[in-house]
Amino acid sequence: MKNDYKIIAEDILSLAGITINGNNSWNLRILNEEFYRRALTEGELGIGESYMDAWWECDKIDEFISQILKAQLDEKIKRKLPILLKLLSVKVINLQTKRRSFIVGEKHYDLGNDLFQSMLDKRMNYSCAYWKDAHNLDEAQENKLDLICRKINLKPGMHVLDIGCGWSAFGKYAAEKYDAKVTGITVSKEQVELGRKLCEGLPVDIRLMDYRDLNGKYDSIVSVGMIEHVGYKNYRTFFEIANKCLKDDGLFLLHTIGTNISEGILDLWSEKYIFPNGMLPSVAQLGKAIEKLFVMEDWHSFGPDYDKTLMAWYDNFNRSWESLKVKYTERFYRMWKYFLLSSAGSFRSRKHSQLWQIVLSRNGVPGGYKSVR
Repeated sequence: MKNDYKIIAEDILSLAGITINGNNSWNLRILNEEFYRRALTEGELGIGESYMDAWWECDKIDEFISQILKAQLDEKIKRKLPILLKLLSVKVINLQTKRRSFIVGEKHYDLGNDLFQSMLDKRMNYSCAYWKDAHNLDEAQENKLDLICRKINLKPGMHVLDIGCGWSAFGKYAAEKYDAKVTGITVSKEQVELGRKLCEGLPVDIRLMDYRDLNGKYDSIVSVGMIEHVGYKNYRTFFEIANKCLKDDGLFLLHTIGTNISEGILDLWSEKYIFPNGMLPSVAQLGKAIEKLFVMEDWHSFGPDYDKTLMAWYDNFNRSWESLKVKYTERFYRMWKYFLLSSAGSFRSRKHSQLWQIVLSRNGVPGGYKSVR
């Protein structure tokens, strides 16, 4: 006789067209019957951890997650009290203080440059590519970098601040292609070390520091895939710092993953295993944070491009696993696979994750800003 958890789980999954041991690529094969209890009581944390523990398999995890989110099944799962208390604590405690800001650098970005070099494009962009007219990941990432340069009207000799520069893919590109000077900051020691090597001989300065310690004035500012680590309690501070550092006639381009609902909570699986203290902003949260600091000149949404980017990263990672597994465990492989494919499914669903590029000015562009696509 089926246990109650299994009956309930099967009923809920059926609402998304998911059948246990069915023929579709997004159907699950359950290898441990305890999966049902864990998934129903622990939500996204239990589903992700049980995959890492090899309790279930699926031919296309990306499609499985997309089906779940499109059917809004995540809203139908009741969580255990300890998980609810964890989510509640996020609303009370500021998890992204200056003291805690380097945790994500140590736990995620410092995992190993070999991992990221195997997975990313040749310039090491760790953010959504722009696939318009592109045939592969390298072209799509070059498109994204050039799109950013054109959106901020980059000219030779301009000095750009890059908040959350990663391995300085933008800085290297802007220096090489636009003859610009770039100062980049990151909380990852590994990114600083490799980024400086990649930018050797170019007017690119990469610093290990928290954004709250920034000073100086810059012609333009970019921040690509970094505000996801800032936390909604600190959005106003983040934009106040950017406003302070931007010259009166400069432009600030923010490139970020966004979410449709102003939740102010974490994805607990991702927070535990991938991005400690990570949090996605909403339109409302960003709008409130920029009020009286910036004029919103342009808002460009291209979330489906992140689906393609993540699938390209997964293909690269999967092909490189034979060489990577000397250093990383099989459980890490399942964790990273789940991270990349579930993220792709989230963007594919269009229900949760979005990708935005927002152009801001301090005083409004005279005559109006001309949008670039």
